[in-house]
Amino acid sequence: MSIVTRFAPSPTGFMHIGNLRTALYSYLLSKSKDGKFILRIEDTDQVRLVEGATDVIIKTLEMTGIDYDEGPGVGGDHGPYIQSERLPIYKEYAEKLVESGHAYYCFCTAERLESLKDENGIGGYDGHCRDLSKEEIEKNLAAGIPYVIRQKMPLEGSTSYTDMVYGEVTIENAELRDQIMIKADGYPTYNFCHVVDDYLMGVTHVVRGNEYLTSTPKYCLLYDAFGWERPTYVHLPLLMGKDDEGNVSKLSKRHGAVSFQDLVNNGYLPEAIVNYIALLGWSPKDTNEEFFTMDELKKVFSMEGLSKSPAVFDYEKLRWFNSEYIKKLPEESYEEKALPILTELCPKGINIKKLGALLHTRIATFAEIKDQIGFVVERLPMEEDLYTNKKNKTTPEICKEILEGCLPMLEGVSDWSNDTLFASLKQFAEDTERKAGAVMWAVRVAVARQAVTPGGATELMEVFGKEESIERIKFAIEEL
Repeated sequence: MSIVTRFAPSPTGFMHIGNLRTALYSYLLSKSKDGKFILRIEDTDQVRLVEGATDVIIKTLEMTGIDYDEGPGVGGDHGPYIQSERLPIYKEYAEKLVESGHAYYCFCTAERLESLKDENGIGGYDGHCRDLSKEEIEKNLAAGIPYVIRQKMPLEGSTSYTDMVYGEVTIENAELRDQIMIKADGYPTYNFCHVVDDYLMGVTHVVRGNEYLTSTPKYCLLYDAFGWERPTYVHLPLLMGKDDEGNVSKLSKRHGAVSFQDLVNNGYLPEAIVNYIALLGWSPKDTNEEFFTMDELKKVFSMEGLSKSPAVFDYEKLRWFNSEYIKKLPEESYEEKALPILTELCPKGINIKKLGALLHTRIATFAEIKDQIGFVVERLPMEEDLYTNKKNKTTPEICKEILEGCLPMLEGVSDWSNDTLFASLKQFAEDTERKAGAVMWAVRVAVARQAVTPGGATELMEVFGKEESIERIKFAIEEL
């Protein structure tokens, strides 16, 4: 049997990390078996729609390499792929269930339904219209009384299904309310229309979060009512987040960026995000490898590797993944991302190409570039004790002598490159019988005005250029 999976998000905003993981696992499940992957936009909840959100979903899938075989913009044999364009289909199938006795018209007013709730606003439908006579129904319809169509749940027994991750799940039918399938405005509910769509689109495996674990029996009853074969269900473990105190709870904004676009905006690479998310609830068999391209994931992914335990989204682990991906970027690809940031932030005269090269292996995200180059953007306040270094046996007094001594030599250097500057300062150290480390320390502190820098003294001087480097050294001598 060929596997067909789908991703069916609601266009209500940016792509949440949990939704992206669902899309990824659904995609990998189908592609690991040479199957088909469908994108369907579930926009029947018109109140929650966000303009442009569908474009965000499509763009996110494109950026992450999750290419769909059928869906908006691609087409296929089962369209349309946007639910608001399929309304007549849902009405037709809901009416079929009414005819077969598995659904019914409900004419209850909003006021009546509200009266069923307790003081805490909790309450469920009481089945008031479940057994209306044919005459009453026809009379109400003829009078134009607004109605919804409800699924008629069995009152006794239980409904079970087998989930590929959690095993057998059973719900007592008495716990199931007669859920609405078609609302008064003619729009279907998710609980109904996704079942119709999954069947008509030939979906064989439904992959989604485990918040639907106990709702799925309702969907199974719909399949049974139509006489359709149930799909295979794959419910994914919860995605958790950890706060600064180490407390773990369901992943939310209080834990940090929780959408794919937020992470990209914060300087994370799409391929690093995908790689990390793939390991949140799944692990490959027969290997301890953690780094996978999308093509490699397609080859090694299997449902046997899925876990039922909650997965914790660890931002530090993601940062590490991203830093490794940045290090592996070819120079041209790295510069495409880094140089525009440096160009925007750095003053004129800075060698941004050289500065970018120094940062290549020193950043975990591209957003960190701004934090790393504060000393380049402006001259930082100087703390005199920076000149004191036990290893190189330097003091502010010694550093002043070094700077005054090497300044004339540096002013005469015409080839302002790292190699020439390094050789010149090394020769100066030999001529003045000083340790090369002491000379480099004094110059680096004078130029950078901070202890930790992405590069040594001569590399930084090449970044600043001759004019700014000389200016900074003169300024440091005056301070000392």
